[in-house]
Amino acid sequence: MVTIVEGIDDSAIDIHDLAKTLKSRCASGGTVKGRTIELQGDHKKRASKVLEQNGYTVEVR
Repeated sequence: MVTIVEGIDDSAIDIHDLAKTLKSRCASGGTVKGRTIELQGDHKKRASKVLEQNGYTVEVR
C-alpha cells in the first residue's frame, strides 16, 4: 500500500520539505518523484489532516 500526494504544482513550495514533514508526522518512509510524494502505507487520513493544518486543500480519492 502506498499513499500518493499529488497536485502540488506551486514551485515556491519545497516539495522535499513537505515530504519530510509528512513522513515524520505519519511515521512512515517515502520518497519524492517529480512533484509527487509517495508515502509507504495507508496514510490518507493522517496525511490529509497534516496537509489541511498547513493550509492545503485536500481531495481524497
